[in-house]
Amino acid sequence: MPTEGEGAEPLSQELMTRWEATLPHQEEIAATLLARYAEPHRHYHTGSHLLSVLQMIDEFAEGEDLFLVRLAAWFHDAVYAIPPGQVPNEEASARLAVRELSRAGLEQEDLTQVTRLIRLTATHTPGSRDPEGELLCDADLSILAAPREEYAAYATAVRDEYAAVPEEAFLAGRLEILSRLNEGEIFRTSKGRTLTEAAKANLAAECATLQNRLNKLVQGSTA
Repeated sequence: MPTEGEGAEPLSQELMTRWEATLPHQEEIAATLLARYAEPHRHYHTGSHLLSVLQMIDEFAEGEDLFLVRLAAWFHDAVYAIPPGQVPNEEASARLAVRELSRAGLEQEDLTQVTRLIRLTATHTPGSRDPEGELLCDADLSILAAPREEYAAYATAVRDEYAAVPEEAFLAGRLEILSRLNEGEIFRTSKGRTLTEAAKANLAAECATLQNRLNKLVQGSTA
């Protein structure tokens, strides 16, 4: 997977090819989205992440209608402000999708589905009988089952995105998020579930590291 500044041109070309196959003759929207994913404050939520999600959608798919799932993937991190603005990033991304895809001629029913899927990525907890929601959420979370070195790079990149957040606050916040993920059902598609063991091992290891670092900080502040 290309990292920031590495293989940017081939990455953009592949993403544009995928966009054209999904929504032809709307290159301006794609260019706007790619510019957003290339924002300098992003270290993980970049075009590389977008491509990975699109690839995992293809890998996990089992007969779902992928058109709207793919569009939701394109927009799911389109707005990524740290700290978030007046509305959460997922909500802002959903509203952006409405504006852009309305101009592209999508019908209201399709817009409603795309925005619903985008909003699901805030919690990654689709309801029952929601194969499209399960597919997008599993694809978005697939990094959790990455090999150890790739997972470590992901965790470092997330910390870099939150560089302005004090260490203790970041550790506590990430520990809460990862612990909640690890305690629940991470993947819901049949192919995604095969990644559960690897994901839980990564999450448990990072949670232990986070807790250890947090304990040392707290002990140091009270010494």
